[in-house]
Amino acid sequence: MKKIVLLLTVFLSMSNLNVQTTTVDILKDWERAKAYTKEYLDAMPESGYSFKPTKEMRSFSGQVLHLSDAIYGFVGSATDEKPPVGFGDLEKSGDENKASVTAKVMASYDFAINAIKKYPNAKLSEPIKLFGQFDMNREQVLNKCFEHQTHHRAQTTVYLRLVGATPPAEKLF
Repeated sequence: MKKIVLLLTVFLSMSNLNVQTTTVDILKDWERAKAYTKEYLDAMPESGYSFKPTKEMRSFSGQVLHLSDAIYGFVGSATDEKPPVGFGDLEKSGDENKASVTAKVMASYDFAINAIKKYPNAKLSEPIKLFGQFDMNREQVLNKCFEHQTHHRAQTTVYLRLVGATPPAEKLF
């Protein structure tokens, strides 16, 4: 009986061990994503920043500025850090200048990295209502944002191919 109780105690203790993600872990992914996105921005020639595969789609610059707007909105919500631009303002600007768009996109990643660096690990599990409608914790918001930026960066692979440019190699690690 003592062995069963001991085994049960060990099992229950093990099942309650949660490996908590830390901001250090999150930052590694964001720093990699920033470098990877920069490679995409560099790979697109200046003339391709206005390129739209179809008239209904965003231009290349529209895709990456949308990605940046979302970074500001999601990360600002997750960390309570006030973004320096209004939600959606970058994409609405219509900017198609390679140097300017690149600077804006890199600034959004810097915002995310700096906000996450300052954010306490203990608060990552706090629940919030993202954009006033989605119930999730702060870490989940950061994960959704990371998923979103990955999605839009991946879409630009097709844009690069269609203008004859070569996309960067995969950067999983």
